[in-house]
Amino acid sequence: MKPLIVIPVYNEEEYIQEVIRKVQRFSVDDILVIDDGSGDNSKEILRNIKGIRLLEHSSNQGYGFVLMEGFAYALERGYEVVLTMDCDDQHEPHLIPKFLEKIRDADIVSGSRYINPVPMELPPPETRKEINREITRIINQITSFGLTDTFCGFKAYKVEALKKLSLDEKGYGFPLQLWIQAYASGLSILEIPVGLIYKNYNRSFGAELDDSKVRLKHYKEIIKKELSRIQLPISAI
Repeated sequence: MKPLIVIPVYNEEEYIQEVIRKVQRFSVDDILVIDDGSGDNSKEILRNIKGIRLLEHSSNQGYGFVLMEGFAYALERGYEVVLTMDCDDQHEPHLIPKFLEKIRDADIVSGSRYINPVPMELPPPETRKEINREITRIINQITSFGLTDTFCGFKAYKVEALKKLSLDEKGYGFPLQLWIQAYASGLSILEIPVGLIYKNYNRSFGAELDDSKVRLKHYKEIIKKELSRIQLPISAI
């Protein structure tokens, strides 16, 4: 299976070189890095890294937009698998071979930080855990997936399966649309354990979404909108 690794980047100058070095160590596959309008030195650093394919945005388009761009890139160029991972040093590249092995048996392989969590020196922010827990509960009530981690960005996808989806959510609510459409399309899902690692407590979700109550409400609205669009009941919310 021909894989493409897609790495979204937004203001990751602190971690980007080391993360990509590790990815290249554990993978000989094509690596597509998409800089989503970084305002720090990420672009300059990326331009000097050999062995990657680089796309740049002049302004921030959103996390979901970047992933959809990566999917389209893979589809247009004949890749069979897309593996996505973040560039903030919270996803461990040594797990890449495991994702590529497991994707043979599922349409989507998703990392979970909560299957076998190991106590970390810096635990995840409590509000993020609470939102993840509540949204995961809702998604599981809608679907039959039995997920433990709705928001982990460390995933592998079969490109053929992605063709069945009509994704257009550009922001951090992208995974919610993904799960609902995957369920409606009959895709098979497999979760595998990944490390519970948090290094950036100052991450911004953008303007008012930094308020956890507003963010939770926003995520629920995305779910309601998607359920309405594919004509599924919204009683779970």
